[in-house]
Amino acid sequence: MESLLYIALFAPLVGSLFAALFSNTKKAQIVGVVTSLLLAVSMVASIILLAYVMETGQSVYVNMLDWIVLGHVYIPFGFVVDQVSVTMMVVVTIVSTMVHIHSNGYMDHDRSFNRFFAWLSAFVFSMMILVMSDNFAGLFIGWEGVGLCSWGLIGFWYHKEDVPHSKDITKSPFSTLSPYSAVSPAWAANEAFIMNRVADLGMLIGLFLIFWNLGTLQYDLVFANIGMLSHEMVVAIAIFLFIGAMGKSAQFPFNTWLANAMEGPTPVSALIHAATMVTAGVYLVIRANEIFTVVPEVGYFIAGLGAFVAIGAATMALVATNMKKIIAYSTLSQLGYMFVAAGLGAYWIALFHLATHAFFKSVLFLGAGNVMHAMNDEINIKNMGGLKKYMPQTAFIMTVASLALAGIFPLAGFFSKDMILESAFASEAYIIWTVLWITAGLTAFYSFRLVMYVFYGKENWSHNKEDANYQHPHESYGYVIAAMTPLAILAVVAGWFEETFVHFITNSLPVWESHLDHNTHYMLVGVTSAIAIAGVAFAVVKFLKSNTYFSGVMHKRFCFKLLANQYYIPHFWNKAIVKPYYKLAQFSWKEIDLKIIDAIVDGIAKLIYSGGEEGRVLQTGNLSKALKLMVAGIFILLTLVLLFGITK
Repeated sequence: MESLLYIALFAPLVGSLFAALFSNTKKAQIVGVVTSLLLAVSMVASIILLAYVMETGQSVYVNMLDWIVLGHVYIPFGFVVDQVSVTMMVVVTIVSTMVHIHSNGYMDHDRSFNRFFAWLSAFVFSMMILVMSDNFAGLFIGWEGVGLCSWGLIGFWYHKEDVPHSKDITKSPFSTLSPYSAVSPAWAANEAFIMNRVADLGMLIGLFLIFWNLGTLQYDLVFANIGMLSHEMVVAIAIFLFIGAMGKSAQFPFNTWLANAMEGPTPVSALIHAATMVTAGVYLVIRANEIFTVVPEVGYFIAGLGAFVAIGAATMALVATNMKKIIAYSTLSQLGYMFVAAGLGAYWIALFHLATHAFFKSVLFLGAGNVMHAMNDEINIKNMGGLKKYMPQTAFIMTVASLALAGIFPLAGFFSKDMILESAFASEAYIIWTVLWITAGLTAFYSFRLVMYVFYGKENWSHNKEDANYQHPHESYGYVIAAMTPLAILAVVAGWFEETFVHFITNSLPVWESHLDHNTHYMLVGVTSAIAIAGVAFAVVKFLKSNTYFSGVMHKRFCFKLLANQYYIPHFWNKAIVKPYYKLAQFSWKEIDLKIIDAIVDGIAKLIYSGGEEGRVLQTGNLSKALKLMVAGIFILLTLVLLFGITK
């Protein structure tokens, strides 16, 4: 089993290094094939490890080598394959393998094809380090690795510039945030990287507190001794760890980077939203559940924030027209659901929803990539329409994934989302349950608003090559559809294995069972299903009736502008933090750096230089003059010695 662990872990790294060898050469199709095959090898190894853990109930521990051994400080490079980590390994490798295969078609004509696969495989390797480590130090290495790789992939098309802003209704009347309607990939990558570095500082403080108080970062030792610490210290540790999770999983107030991260290639979005990066924050809370269980008040805060983010992101998706951003907002909303479950102590339900969400969310993003290719990179859903005729397979797969996202029975999203709602109700968190229930209806609505705009109704583009909006839509490559099919199947059937998953995962995670009676349980299921079906039906009927959702008058109203501008949160951060910081930096540069620091440094240099200039007159080359100066110097030194001697 140890060899399978190494294969699962290092196969993506080998693929990344192989692709890096060709990074500065012209496109080599073998790069995409080899990296995809290596990801498939990692996937197979992970599935075999899953079968082993399920059959034996035993975990696989490997201490690869000692990393830091200094006095009483001992931190190894160790890995563990237990019920939690192997679940994440299987989810990550299945999604990543299909994304790699899909990327062979999506990036087919890109000039940096080889470089893309080097970053993409490194991204997966970093996530595997994160989920397989048996200590917080190793987790933090993978944590920073996915942050670095996300920066390289979000900003992959760094050569693209910002799009000049025109008469766009989403421009804030209260701020001068940016004269652009879209940001450049480089700007988006820097935003994601910097915001995560801010949050990661909180996580790093949490890790320092753990090590300072317990002298170790090994999971088993930390969890066994966490009860020895004062309640206040555990609260501080939990809060700082969660700050790191907030950054990675784009929870408020670190949520603004996630929508802008859509500037990267679409397969990157699928990987970030389904299997890496944003799921890392949820994984941290689940892995450190024994810390958060000790401080339920922190858990309540996590659940409350999750519900707030869930409904906030869902409302923003109602009016968005950027196809990828709509799906991104849905990710943000579903992450809120996961944090609600984790905050209420239902950790296995949070992990269950993470897994089911990974399958249907990856399909949605990959399908969006197919649509973009077919529509010459068009991203506005209002400029599409009627594509089902030209892309029937993509339309069918995205419809199935949207049904799963909406939580329609018997698809995967129904089971995991309903369990989260039931956990909130059973915990008597009725306000949170109400918020999530409303969010479920909104999710169903905006999911099928996208489907209807893209695949049905009139064609909002032209077949005439002479027109500016000319398009020639077509279905993607056969192997691209084949890569999406397993994910679509899992989006349907993954929820059917709920009982098996519960029995398996509760060997590592706390058992959480609803104590509601059968009548209440079925009532909750019915109410939740009803609002989801109503959301889908309203989206379909409203579109078929008017072929649109929001009139021109609605666009001018404050409510629409509020949602389209993400509640003006980016504008607020711009005014409250970015602009003041920029002004402070300018002041520091002009008034402190140039006038004080540079003046002091330059003054010392000038003093030394002028002293040297004055001293040059002594270097005449005349021996007689030199002897006189030496005698004068000796006389002065002897005089000083004599004077000091007398005074003593």
